[in-house]
Amino acid sequence: MTDRPTPSAATTESPAVCVSGVVKRFGSTTAVDGLDFTLERGRVLALLGPNGAGKTTTVEMCEGFLAPDEGTVSVLGLDPTRASDQVRSRIGVMLQGGGAYPGSRAGEMLDLVAAYSAAPLDPAWLMSQLGLADQVRTPYRRLSGGQQQRLSLACALVGRPELVFLDEPTAGLDAQARLLVWDLIRALRRDGVSVLLTTHLMDEAETLADDLVIIDHGRVVASGTPAELTRRGAEGQLRFSAPPGLDLTLLQTVLPEGFDPQETAPGSYLLEGTIDPQVIATVTSWCARINVLATDLRVEQRSLEDVFLDLTGRELRS
Repeated sequence: MTDRPTPSAATTESPAVCVSGVVKRFGSTTAVDGLDFTLERGRVLALLGPNGAGKTTTVEMCEGFLAPDEGTVSVLGLDPTRASDQVRSRIGVMLQGGGAYPGSRAGEMLDLVAAYSAAPLDPAWLMSQLGLADQVRTPYRRLSGGQQQRLSLACALVGRPELVFLDEPTAGLDAQARLLVWDLIRALRRDGVSVLLTTHLMDEAETLADDLVIIDHGRVVASGTPAELTRRGAEGQLRFSAPPGLDLTLLQTVLPEGFDPQETAPGSYLLEGTIDPQVIATVTSWCARINVLATDLRVEQRSLEDVFLDLTGRELRS
């Protein structure tokens, strides 16, 4: 085993991943169609999309397993297909299918992966951290689905990678194991490791990711931070409940210009505009003046799931 080469200044200054104008076809099917996104160093990017959107194909191109038909993919400043040995010595890959030999024991599998790394983590320690200490001698095929998933994560992390690809890292895990994986991803980020993950769990993406890229039919349909995406289309909505049929004329006169309060359903009221603490105080003061109790007062914000469904549709994908 040779020492890992020291990265050049160019590769350390470049983004962890840069995908530009990428197209990938399989026969007459275009799986990825002009995709662009960037993962900066030390950040977590979640790639979201319905089944068949092109997520796995995109990740496999970033990992160097597939070459794009058009466009460029740069990983740690390198072409992952032309410089595959250099790239793979610096990344960790967690595959959906686990990627382990069915007859191997869990500990043997992790030891084998560690042997390919210049300065691996202690496999025994990592097995313990992931709750697998009692399964060291258990054949892979006899591990539960959740245990196989955690072993796959261990294989991705044991080589101290600069960049980790996690394809649905918590699929099939129970609540406790899921939280454990979340903590590990947060720890990776604190250590400056870049993470690109795919997930179907919107709360997972919203909790872990610094940046989100939503793709559909191989194209980016939205990108930004979780806060940016959930604010879009829901800015300036204040909702509250009160007795139905209130005369809103007086409320409109005391609100800043541009507000037109409406009763959207019996007892449900909506204000649209720039919502600030003064507007909220005006609404509650008006309710007190007419001796009614405003309940369920909230500044409306869409969930990430709302955004995702609005962008990709609500039809079931196969």
